[in-house]
Formats: sequence, C-alpha cells, structure tokens
Amino acid sequence: MQLPQAQVAVLEAASADEARSVDALAAATDLPPETVTGALFALEEEGLVAVDERVEETLAVTDEGREYANAGLPEVRLYRAALDAGADAEPVQMGQVIGRSGLEGPQVDIALSNYARKGYGTIDSGELAADPDADPDADAEANALETLAEAAAADEDGEAGAGDADADEPAGVPADAVDADAETLDELERRALLERSETTVRSATLTELGVTELMAGVEAAETVGQVTPELLTSGEWRDVEFAEYNVAADAEELRPGRVHVLRRTAERVKEVLVGMGFREMDGPHADADFWINDCLFMPQDHPARTHWDRFALEEPSHIDELPADLVERVERAHREGVGEDGEGYHSPWDEDFARALALRGHTTSLSTRYLSGHQIGEIEPPARFFSVEKAYRNDTLDATHLLEFFQIEGWVMAEELSVRDLMGTFEEFYAHFGIEDIRFKPHYNPYTEPSFELFGTHPTTGELIEIGNSGIFREEMLEPLGVDCDVMAWGLALERLAMLVTGAEDIRDLHGTLADLEFLRNAEVIY
Repeated sequence: MQLPQAQVAVLEAASADEARSVDALAAATDLPPETVTGALFALEEEGLVAVDERVEETLAVTDEGREYANAGLPEVRLYRAALDAGADAEPVQMGQVIGRSGLEGPQVDIALSNYARKGYGTIDSGELAADPDADPDADAEANALETLAEAAAADEDGEAGAGDADADEPAGVPADAVDADAETLDELERRALLERSETTVRSATLTELGVTELMAGVEAAETVGQVTPELLTSGEWRDVEFAEYNVAADAEELRPGRVHVLRRTAERVKEVLVGMGFREMDGPHADADFWINDCLFMPQDHPARTHWDRFALEEPSHIDELPADLVERVERAHREGVGEDGEGYHSPWDEDFARALALRGHTTSLSTRYLSGHQIGEIEPPARFFSVEKAYRNDTLDATHLLEFFQIEGWVMAEELSVRDLMGTFEEFYAHFGIEDIRFKPHYNPYTEPSFELFGTHPTTGELIEIGNSGIFREEMLEPLGVDCDVMAWGLALERLAMLVTGAEDIRDLHGTLADLEFLRNAEVIY
C-alpha cells in the first residue's frame, strides 16, 4: 500500500493499544500539528485509524486580571477605603474616598461602576456610603480571579521547570478545575479579566485494518503538496502526483482589524441622513455654557448645570469672546421672556457663568451656533442639519449610560412644522435600520414645546429602551437667535441605536474599559 510520506509517518507512530493525541503524534513524527491533523483525516477516510474528538475549555487570566488578583479588585479597594473614611457611618465625599483608595485613571470608573452593583454601598450626588454588612472577602469574582491566578502561576512554574514555557501566552487553566459558577466567570470575561478559549483535542487509534496494512508493509508515495514557480516553469507539474487538499483540516485563526461596530453604525446614520437631505454640522467639544445651555433657554440654576453633572475646564476656564448683541438678547429672554405673554425665569443670570468652558453635555450647542448664524453665516429656511458627535455627562455608569457617548443631533427649519412632521421624520429614519415599532412619550424640556421621548424595543430582552429626546424649539430660544420660523429638533443616542441593531444588552460592551472584545470581533450591524 502506498501513502503520502506524512500519512506513513503518522500511521507508524499511532498505536492500536492507546489513543495518541495530535500533539503526541507531532512530537513523535517531527511534523507540524496541522500536518498531522490532515494526515489523520485522510487515514480515517481509508479506515486505517479511528479519530476521537473532544472540546476542552481553558481559562487564562489577562494582565489586568493578574494585577487585580495581586492588588485587589478596584471596587473592593474602594470599599475598604470607604470603611477607612467612615462611610459606613455617614456618606463621605467621593473624591476623599478615591484618594484614600489609591485608584487612578480607568480604575476609578471601574470601581464606581461595580461598587453599587455588588452591594458595597451607594453613590449619590458625589457622596459615597458604605454598607457595613458587606463582606469583600466573600466577593465571588475576587476569589475566582485569585484562584485562577494562583493556578496559572503554578502551571507556569511547572512549564518553566520543564523548559517549554511560552512567555507570550498566559497559562491556561482547565475550566472544570476552577470552583466558580458560570455567572461569575461570565462577569470576569465581560470585564476582560479572563479569556476563555476552546480547543478541539483529537486523538487517534489504529484500526484492525491499519494494523494489517502496517504488517503487510506501507510505502511512501512521492507526492507534491504545494505548487511552486519551479514546477510551473519547468512543466514538471504535469507529471507529479499532488497530495489531496483537506478543507476540513484545522487552520490558524486570523483576527484582522475591522471597523468598530459603533463606527459602522455612525457611518450608516450619516448615509441615511444625507440621503434624507441633511447637511452635517461640526464644532468644538469644549464650549462656553452660553452655547451649550444659555442659548437653549435653560436657566442657570437648572440642576443639570451644576458641577455634579458637567465636566468644567480648569484651564482655560472661560471663553474670551461672545457676540455681545446675542448675549444681550439671550439674557433678556431669560430675565423677561419673549412676546407679550413671556415671563422668563425671574432668576439670576450671570454673563461670567455663561462664559464658563465645559465639555458639551449635548451636541445641541452645535445647533445654537448654526441657528444663530455665527458658525457658517445666516441660514435660510427650509434647511436640514445633523451631526453625529460626542457628548460628555457626569452620569452614573450602568447598562445604558456612559460618561461619554455619541449623540445624533438633528433639526429642520421650515414654516408651519408640527409634531406629525417630527414623528414622520423619526419613522422614516429608523425604518432604514429595520426598526418600525417606535414609541413616543410626552416629556418636558426647557427649550422645546411640545416635547417627547422616543423608545425602541430591544430585540433580545424585549425591553423598551429610551433612544432619544425631541420637540419643537420654543420661541424663547429661537427669537434671540434671530430665527422667525419653526424648528423641530432631536438628540438621539447612537449607542442605543447600536444596541437595537446588534442585540448588545449593555452599552459598556460596545466601548470603554469594559468593552466585550469577542462581541466586537463578531457583532454584525443588521439593518
């Protein structure tokens, strides 16, 4: 019997008494594992070997996971610091506790996002309280992480002693060797503190036919496994015997770069809005409160304008120039209102406060710049503008809120616009993404009347998710800007749209320090 050289080597290395793995056969034949796997498939088709397959799951602690296994999870460190600060007796300023904890950079956000989730206490209005009954020593995630790190370190020590440790790959621990429930391991994986991998382990045993053929004698046939330039130019390819190409053989997994799912969604949003006749706006991320809030007829004592809800700039702290005539008109609208029935807010209005610089809490600051004519000049109706840009808010992190997010800003300027026009615009826009069950709920905004929120149904959980806010701009906002016709406007959440079209259940899976890399590698944007 004649077989290709690799198949002969594998057949001779196999045993009828015990199953031998691909790695063992590769070591015995000095062949690459993928070559051995291909040879086994071919020998199995000939009935010479029996191939057994099983899937093994291994868990590997990431570099960040190792750091937390040694120093403690950020939320545990925050809780211990809170106890030291006396937060179990009465709430303590959050900054004071963070300073005691030694947490820095992204670890602060991670600690804050997991602190309340695990029942260590509460965070409210910049103050942190600690539950005296919480037990950080019983933290399932911390204990599982420590167990995994210790097991991995033991394996690495053993491999290093054997001289075959791979410094580039974290040591994997068999999943069934870790005493932790699936929910805990899922959370550690979501936080990118461990990596799961599944490996197909194959082993082979000689069949009776294989033993018989070996006893009768098996010869190596001369075959060619790859076409080379020399074979083609010499014409020898016509006379050689080519080895069969096995499409079922294992191949190396390739993970090329790809466009982020959020970026793909944003680009699609831009395509849709441009197709609907809109032009794109842009402008500064850090802007004066005047453009961010005052021009929106939002009172200066509104809770959203406190330092708890905004990210103020320290240097520079104020904008140098604002259009004096517009400042005067906006201040008058705040103090006295607009029109015969205007009331205004009868509350203090300070130009110095209006000049204060902050990261924009919404991209409506772009709309006020454009509508006022100070960005690109006076705009004549009818006109349609949009932007897909970042906004920044000091929100509590959860499944639908981040400190920074993308907002789909848009407005239409025309005569005699109505709520029906606004709703119809949304129905047309979301239909491009396969979303046809938009719900509307009346709402209050200082700068629109009427106003309403938009909700969409999550494709996986079935929950209604708020996806935007909208309304018709009030006269008190438009008159100071010099606009004398109707303007309907909206601010929609790009991340929540992405959740609806990808099925992601947590906004933190899409971007940020807790992003689910496996989800991002495989997620498809479905329209």
